[in-house]
Amino acid sequence: MEGYVVNFSDSFFKSFLLQPEYLDSFSFLDQDSSNNVLMLSESVRAHVCGLFEELLSQNARASAWRDDMVRVLLLQIFLIIEQSDSVDRKRNAEKGKNATVRNFMRLIDKHYDHLRLPGQYAEMLNVTPNHLNALCKEHVGMQAGELIRNRIVLEAKRLLINLDLTVSEIAYKLNFNDNSYFTKFFRKETGMTPEDFRKSPAL
Repeated sequence: MEGYVVNFSDSFFKSFLLQPEYLDSFSFLDQDSSNNVLMLSESVRAHVCGLFEELLSQNARASAWRDDMVRVLLLQIFLIIEQSDSVDRKRNAEKGKNATVRNFMRLIDKHYDHLRLPGQYAEMLNVTPNHLNALCKEHVGMQAGELIRNRIVLEAKRLLINLDLTVSEIAYKLNFNDNSYFTKFFRKETGMTPEDFRKSPAL
């Protein structure tokens, strides 16, 4: 399998974008995994691949404007994909109707590394845990706890792709008490150990 992997955080764009939550407007950058994998048409795929190649070229340069060029190219990729027919606009319109679920997902992105219980988020949103859970099941098709765990797993996978970090260091970054607890959690959620994930053909 051939492709591109780009790891970045919200903070990479914070000094660049006037609207701090601008990235939230892209449907494929949310917690609903059904939105995160898109089949691009041939024309869109060719355009996006060209931009990825330019991104790699810019990233290899020692220019003072390198990071801004990378930001511009990433945003261009996001905009092209969002405007394409690959995005299920009806599904995203339905999902976008509930503000509490959207705010819950934003809070998960900010606090997943130290807040793990739905009740903690429900308190921040001024709703009961049962109501938050019901909203998540209605609008996203998953329980609140599952959304939190999915975000932790996503970050773990991103960190595991970085071979410079040991599994123990990743466990520490994600605030797990020890390496064995992190391994048990990851295996329960994905069906494989962190070490096996690193060895998988997809990488």
